[in-house]
Amino acid sequence: MKRWVALSGAGLLALGASFVAAQESLLPPGFDDPAPAPAPAPAPAPAPAPAPAAAPTQSQPSGGQSSAPSGSVSRPVVQAAPSSGSSSSTAPRSSSSSSSSANVVSSRLPSLRELEAMSVDELDQLLGLKPRYDMPPAARRSLAEVGVISTEEGGVPAASLTNQPASLVKAALEGTKGRFVSRWGHIMLRKALLSRMASPDGMNQIEFTAMRAALLNRMGEHQAARALVQEVDTRNWDNALNDAGVDAYLGSADILGACPTVRLGKSERDDTTWTMLKSICRAYTGEVSGGIRELDRALDKEEAPAIDLLLAQRFAGAAGRGRQAVNVEWEGVEELTPWRFALANAVGQEIPDSLIGDAGPYYQRIWATAPMVSLGLRARGSTRAARDGILSSRAMVDLFSQIYANSAVEGSAAALSRQLREAYVASDPAERVTAMRALWNGEEPESNSGEYGRYVMTAYAAARIPASEALADDAAPLIASMLTAGLDRDAAAWSSVVETGGDAWAMIALGTDSPQLPIAAGDIEDFFGNDDSDAQRKSKFLLAGLAGLGRVAQADIAPLTEELELNLSRQTKWSRNIDAAAQYRNAGLVAMLAGLGMQGNDWSQMTPLYLYHIVSALNQVGMSAEARMIAAEAIARS
Repeated sequence: MKRWVALSGAGLLALGASFVAAQESLLPPGFDDPAPAPAPAPAPAPAPAPAPAAAPTQSQPSGGQSSAPSGSVSRPVVQAAPSSGSSSSTAPRSSSSSSSSANVVSSRLPSLRELEAMSVDELDQLLGLKPRYDMPPAARRSLAEVGVISTEEGGVPAASLTNQPASLVKAALEGTKGRFVSRWGHIMLRKALLSRMASPDGMNQIEFTAMRAALLNRMGEHQAARALVQEVDTRNWDNALNDAGVDAYLGSADILGACPTVRLGKSERDDTTWTMLKSICRAYTGEVSGGIRELDRALDKEEAPAIDLLLAQRFAGAAGRGRQAVNVEWEGVEELTPWRFALANAVGQEIPDSLIGDAGPYYQRIWATAPMVSLGLRARGSTRAARDGILSSRAMVDLFSQIYANSAVEGSAAALSRQLREAYVASDPAERVTAMRALWNGEEPESNSGEYGRYVMTAYAAARIPASEALADDAAPLIASMLTAGLDRDAAAWSSVVETGGDAWAMIALGTDSPQLPIAAGDIEDFFGNDDSDAQRKSKFLLAGLAGLGRVAQADIAPLTEELELNLSRQTKWSRNIDAAAQYRNAGLVAMLAGLGMQGNDWSQMTPLYLYHIVSALNQVGMSAEARMIAAEAIARS
């Protein structure tokens, strides 16, 4: 009863992979014409004139507002609109109305037992109260520009999308499914999505933020998505941002991080995940018994699979009040879900090996960065996460250094850590290269032979190998490894050692900052002659990359493309859009359209035409480093 009194006193595109097809439109159906504007609401009837009142004092301004000095010019202030149904917390109430309201409420008060069983939401509904936001206007986050990375920190310009049509931006973001052929393409798009930007023309910032966060989730960047949604005050979240935010919190196993929007947000969700979250958050706001009772009732009624509710009970029970631990039984559970994975990690519940072994890429990417899982499990997911662009070379070295220092870790992870240490500290360069070759070729158990993530792991070890004729045969994988971390100057040191016309030469010509320009047509033709890839894909990628970077003489492009039967002048709707964005130096739009064009699971799904437009556009808007790394990666991975 005391708790209830305290509460009442406080005021309780349909676009997908088809974008990659040359003939498809970038704009999904319905995006060509804007939605009709809503009809204006009828003007309210004039209120009766108020009775005369005493003049307000300085400490109590009339109407709760201050007037601007005569002749001053007001400046617009960007702030979130108040939640619907809320009123000003500073507006006074008359004693008569308060007394009347109290009489009405008291006449229909439930019993103490009923009150104890009610949640805060039910009490709010009983009393006609809504959650009150006490954050002062000055402390509210602005919606003018939302993001984590500023322009000074390497982000794209804030006004990149200001005058762009919302339909085009929406088509690019919703049409990108999150898997890219290029590791550097993933890194480039992540930086753009996290940049502090204004919303495009015709789209509000909440919708724009929700689209960016949802794409980051699809990319496996749940921690980045969580950081982005936290830049918007919870009171401003809509259904789409709620969904993206909850996915981000589950993906990072931060269950309680979702509680502000679950408790105070405006979501219309009523699925079982949302219901379980509401019970958990109720437990962690001081209503442990009520939250657990709700989960008990859901378990009795079989409203969700037993394993989901047991994990939720286990987590809610940790809020306190001496409740016994819940016995979680995995028997009969045949699949892992994001909810089960997040809750199990959050409470330290061991997941059966049968489910871990069958876990797909979604979970492997999370393992690599989840601090609560074992080092062995993090190692199992690290190769995929590094290949995709989620983990950097430094992060890989840090992870396996921890594994090497922990004698309790055994098996494949421990063997890989010893092999990696040898690649860095062996006294002889040839021995270090031998250790790296063992990692690249998969001579360790469960090593994912041939995985590009292993080249990421050895990037700085490769950079420590001095260029020499004796190691020229290993130059190509060494250079490919260096470029995974952007170590182009170390790669350039091999230019005097490698043979013209080979893979190592091609990666130096594409990836380094200042090769000898222009690249001679004869040297390019030498590469054509040495290329044994299927349908000369490497040769086509080389020419597309060099042409996009402007590193081949204009007069040489036509005969070289003719020799390869390659047409780089063909245009599609996608290519016209990215070329136009590049022409106007719009880095934000170029990055999003480039991500759209790089979708796929491997480089066999990339075309030389798309690579040419992506590299050219990125180079024009000042993202030449990303353009060079993507072009060189095409040689290393095709």
